[in-house]
Amino acid sequence: MNQRAVAGIAAAVALVIGIIGAIYIAPPNVTDPSDTEYLQRYPEPRRLSDFTLTDHKGQPFTSANLKGKWTLAFMGYTYCPDICPTTLANLNQIYPELAAIKSDSPVQVLFISVDPKRDSSERLGEYIGFFSPDFIAATGNHDQLFPLVRSMGMMYAIAESTENSDYLVDHSASIVLIDPTAKVIGRFKPVLEPGKMAVSDAQQILADMPKIMKTG
Repeated sequence: MNQRAVAGIAAAVALVIGIIGAIYIAPPNVTDPSDTEYLQRYPEPRRLSDFTLTDHKGQPFTSANLKGKWTLAFMGYTYCPDICPTTLANLNQIYPELAAIKSDSPVQVLFISVDPKRDSSERLGEYIGFFSPDFIAATGNHDQLFPLVRSMGMMYAIAESTENSDYLVDHSASIVLIDPTAKVIGRFKPVLEPGKMAVSDAQQILADMPKIMKTG
């Protein structure tokens, strides 16, 4: 086995360990105040890194697009075989009820693609259209995506060569909640049940959001 192969295996193992930690293990600074039952709040809101992405309509998307709204943000990629389409479909099911919550700051759903090589604005537009015309999809270069994702308390990595057209992208599966000041306040983690896909529970989000939007 050559040195390159060994390095690749080591990187893959480290990646799997990191993904498991990010998805399933709550960071030590997470608290659960009495106003929410499912959201894992951070003790202090987290400021997002400065970023400029491009949305599915080809327009710039920055932190200014987050202000004045409650944003449920989920990251992934359009070639994702399971978690991404399932999560977006679940969010679409509850979106009418989320949109009906009375608040000065409405709810928006943001899908961040961490696969800019394959996910053009046109492809993102087609993909997000399968779920809801009201959802937003955006992507950017990795020098924009990686700091942004890290500041959200999430992670992603491409574990194999992108020369293979069917390469997979490992990514966190939580749904992050960003407040109307464009700061991350917490996340809805995937629910772990034997025999079921580990995705965030839409009904849990729906149960907490009215309380959050009222007190936030």
